[in-house]
Amino acid sequence: MEPNDLTPTELRVWQAFSHGESVDLRSAAGEDVGNGADWGPERSVRAAVLRSLLLNGPQEDGEIASLKLAGARITGVLDLQYATIEHPARLRRCHFDETPRLYAARLRELNLSESDLPGLTAQALRVDGTLRATRTVFRGPVRLGGAQLAGSLYMESAQIDAPDAEEPVLQLNQAALGGDLWAPGLVTHGQIRLNGANVTGTVNLTDARCENPGDAVLDAMALTVEGDLALKRAHARGWIGLKGARIAGRLDLSYARLSNPGDAALRATSCTIGELWLRKGPPPQGTLNLRRAQIDVLFLEPEVVPDRLRLDNLTYTSLTPHEPAERRLPMLERDAEGYVPYAYEQLTAAYRRIGDDHAARLVQLAKQRRHRSTLGWYGRLWGHVQDATVGYGFRPLRAFGWLLSLLAVGSIAYALHHPPPLKPSEAPSFNPVFYTLDLLLPVISFGQESAFAPEGGYQWLSYVLIITGWILATTVVTGVTRTVSRQ
Repeated sequence: MEPNDLTPTELRVWQAFSHGESVDLRSAAGEDVGNGADWGPERSVRAAVLRSLLLNGPQEDGEIASLKLAGARITGVLDLQYATIEHPARLRRCHFDETPRLYAARLRELNLSESDLPGLTAQALRVDGTLRATRTVFRGPVRLGGAQLAGSLYMESAQIDAPDAEEPVLQLNQAALGGDLWAPGLVTHGQIRLNGANVTGTVNLTDARCENPGDAVLDAMALTVEGDLALKRAHARGWIGLKGARIAGRLDLSYARLSNPGDAALRATSCTIGELWLRKGPPPQGTLNLRRAQIDVLFLEPEVVPDRLRLDNLTYTSLTPHEPAERRLPMLERDAEGYVPYAYEQLTAAYRRIGDDHAARLVQLAKQRRHRSTLGWYGRLWGHVQDATVGYGFRPLRAFGWLLSLLAVGSIAYALHHPPPLKPSEAPSFNPVFYTLDLLLPVISFGQESAFAPEGGYQWLSYVLIITGWILATTVVTGVTRTVSRQ
């Protein structure tokens, strides 16, 4: 393209390029870039002119050429597919009439901050530095699938609104970022796709407002983040999917509002997370699915636990903040799978790691009671007996209380009415305490039971003492066995 073919505005941009000088066409600070379609020729630059500059623009010795343009209306399609651009491109506060095409292009740096675009097509893009879209408005899908950025992607307070799109509005699947995905305050209407993406730094979606009701608002299956994934104070209408993701740092959902009624609000199955924080916010409206997840530190406040969970095979090393077992047990009772023994074992192990044996015993007792509800009538009956007598072995002193009570009843009854001896000439002296012990303890004999034979109601009392003695002995043995196995 020759300078003679340029408009005065384009010529100004052309001449500034070789020196890396900025051209600012704004008429007033704070103007609405969304109205850029009304800007006249004095603020318009053809996309073909920018393409020619970036590919074959004039250069001068001792100068660093770069494109620095602000406040312009870019007409036509900026087509840089497969191009290798050696110069930084900074197109700030610009209005694009057409979607730029940067498929498989290689750039030094690209800055589209505060601009207004109908979308961005840049799959397989390579950027040696950073890609900036701070406070940028996209009115169509942003396609960055497979992109490779040596630096970070900045999208603070960016807005992506593509109501008619049948594809994800922000596509970063299989992308590789050498820095951060820095997008606090991001606003999207549609799906964010991060499937298979690799982020060396942090994914920051703090204060984000993302909507895709009834569908995925963030689909990040197999995402790898070496730092944190921050969703602090985020509002998400739709489900967040992290199946198979690996987050080395913290998944921070503090103060977040997750809403997907009737389905899962968070799907973090089969993922590995350093720390998961669910705190200081309302309970998610939807199911919290953590099946098969591996978490080092689970920061979960009881007030934030939703009505439905899926915790089967969830593994965590530490559970904070420290709460009494009575505050944690309702969480296990809300599991959508019903009775999940593994969840009780994990909670028990977490209490034991911090030395709270009392809470650990309460969790195990709750587990046995929950298990009892899954048994047949005979199993439930025997379970009630074990619960009432020794608390399934977790309250062994209760059995001694029963024994002492029965011993007192039997001793008083037989002290008031001695049973007649079977052989008066050979019978030992009657002792009501040891006679009662003979009836209660099936494996010990003091010679009293075989020497005397009670009659009438006292005979029935002896039968009751014998049966209860067997039951108590069996439950005590069961409890001791369970205690030894726990140790």
